Amino acid sequence: MAPPTSSQSKPGRTLLLLLALILAMGATIFFQKAFVPKFGLDLAGGTTVTLTPVTPGGKAPPSENIDRAITIIRARVNGTGISDAEVARANNNIVISVPGAGREEALGLISKTAELRMRQVLAVAAAKDQPAQMPTSAPTPGGSGAPSGAPSAGTSPAATSSAAASAAPSASGTPAGRALSSALTAPSPSATASTAGHAKTRKNGAKAGNRATPSPSGAASPSAAPSADAGDPLAGQDTSGIDPALLDQFRNIDCTKKDKGQGVQDDPNKQIVACSDDGSARYILDKAAVQGTEISGAQAGTDPTTGEWIVQVNFKSKGASQFSDITRRITSLPAPRNQLANVLDGVVIVAPTIEEAIPGGSARISGSFTQVTANDLADQLKYGALPLKFMPDSVESVSSTLGQDQLRGGLISGALGLLVVVLYLLLYYRGLGLVGVASLVVATTVTYLTVAILSHNAGFRLSLPHIIGLVVSIGITADSFIVYFERIRDEIKEGRRTLRSAVEVAWRRARRTILVADAVMFIAAVVLFFLAVGGVAGFAFAMGLTTLIDIVVVFLFTKPLMSLVARMRFFAKGHKLSGLDAERMGRTSPAEQTMQEA
Repeated sequence: MAPPTSSQSKPGRTLLLLLALILAMGATIFFQKAFVPKFGLDLAGGTTVTLTPVTPGGKAPPSENIDRAITIIRARVNGTGISDAEVARANNNIVISVPGAGREEALGLISKTAELRMRQVLAVAAAKDQPAQMPTSAPTPGGSGAPSGAPSAGTSPAATSSAAASAAPSASGTPAGRALSSALTAPSPSATASTAGHAKTRKNGAKAGNRATPSPSGAASPSAAPSADAGDPLAGQDTSGIDPALLDQFRNIDCTKKDKGQGVQDDPNKQIVACSDDGSARYILDKAAVQGTEISGAQAGTDPTTGEWIVQVNFKSKGASQFSDITRRITSLPAPRNQLANVLDGVVIVAPTIEEAIPGGSARISGSFTQVTANDLADQLKYGALPLKFMPDSVESVSSTLGQDQLRGGLISGALGLLVVVLYLLLYYRGLGLVGVASLVVATTVTYLTVAILSHNAGFRLSLPHIIGLVVSIGITADSFIVYFERIRDEIKEGRRTLRSAVEVAWRRARRTILVADAVMFIAAVVLFFLAVGGVAGFAFAMGLTTLIDIVVVFLFTKPLMSLVARMRFFAKGHKLSGLDAERMGRTSPAEQTMQEA
């Protein structure tokens, strides 16, 4: 017999690749301590919130607005479609059930409008009861003001961002303020091949300074009329172009109060007075230059250079043009009118100084993000604002509708189904059935690891429909290697193949059947997942997931293992317990066939 060639040793490398994948998944679970998946409403309970729309005069809200609100809320609480959260309409009310969430968490997911608007800063000052520090400023050669001594959110006003790093965040703000205390940062042209869509910015904060009304040329207007009262928070600032009614509001607003207007759906076509997220500064802001409806997507990720969490915001074509125009227009103006405030729910989250025009249609928000806060903000920006204002009518904690008995029953049924399949494989295929049993064990292991990782990293929650889908998938996995086994036996019965050659030829013919069958199953699961909701969608997700796992197991385990098994004398000589004996094949044994061909 010829020694194994390098091509014949390939099955071993494939099995090692699968082993490495399983070990990596196991290590992920170990370090995240994600040994047990999170459960859905039916198995773990959660929180149910009933929202009632608030309309002028108590009139009934338009039905289309209710439907749109349901769509947005469903996207927020179940954006991936696998969290088992439920959203339903009850007359004009909306009922939301969130698995495993406490009262505050559930309300936080639902109540925020999350409408991002970008507005030019017209004036800024410290909040009431904060020491007033009015800066002096002089335009830099790049055209942007560089004020000093401005009240900031707990950081040095002189701090500036470099071309490759964003400014330091506020040390005293709320988590959201700390997470978004610098924005729109970008590497310099020397650090990367393309800087389109990012900005070179100065430190965020409540920066004040002299500024002239923008003229068509972008230069300061000589007719600017700054306030002369030294005790006035607007002292030394240009107030031209500002709605007079806002000036008194600006002087009187108290940003130190807990309710700073969070959740207010401000009019994008009007100038507004707003507070910073941490309550340390107050702003007068121009009409919205870019609205949240012009955001095409938002994604959380990490900066490859610094490793910090960021939120990448992409604009639609109109929004990209608007963003480019506003950054180009204000870049050469004195502070604070060269700042572009990012306003979320009526609160200024960040107001960076723009030092250059930003084409390209994207922006990057960075700061003291964690993975959780970055993903939360990305989801809020991505899913948009509610068309109506809602008040929680009732918030109730609900117990699991099924509980541990039903969970135990589902697991027992799965184990029994697996046991029946194992017995059938051993009785019908004998030794060959051990390959099938090993494939089932590997598929079960990979499925459990995948479910656990998704549960702790993608919001997946295991419910009874998921368990049913996983149990049914046992048949899908068994069907794949049964097709392969039968093809091997057919090749041997025809008398033209040794076991080794039969394994390879049968694989080339069987894999097409396996892929077609799995493709049909996966397409059906995808269609059902997107067209259905609730438990049916959960069942479809489990079916689709296990179909993909089946392909991985058959290609990376069953086939390579069969290639190794074909080299074993027990199978190659057609032992009676191998499942490939001459009596079963209805012809001479594989060993005799090998001798004849030799």
